[in-house]
Amino acid sequence: EVQLVESGGGLVQPGGSLRLSCAASGFIIRNVFMSWVRQAPGKGLEWVSTINNWDGSTYYADSVKGRFTISRDNAKNMVSLQLNSLKTEDTGMYHCSVAPPGSTAEPRGQGTQVTVSS
Repeated sequence: EVQLVESGGGLVQPGGSLRLSCAASGFIIRNVFMSWVRQAPGKGLEWVSTINNWDGSTYYADSVKGRFTISRDNAKNMVSLQLNSLKTEDTGMYHCSVAPPGSTAEPRGQGTQVTVSS
């Protein structure tokens, strides 16, 4: 059974940082694309970033490029997302998923809440 468990969210002031983690089980992340998507209150899912765990290539939405960094630890079967220079518009529920760049397809984890507020 595929399981994705996110952690690391929280409340942070604008300009602050967080590091989100996604622990995967039931499959090997080395062979797939892993993505992060987010959902702001009252809005639809938005693709944020993707990593090709085979060759390490990364992809970012324009709204987060230069501020967020996706990485993977194939030995631990985990993917992380470093969020820097956070803005209020980054507030939302962040989910990791097994999906290619640009996709918001399932499967997705339950998510971890990121709130950026002063």
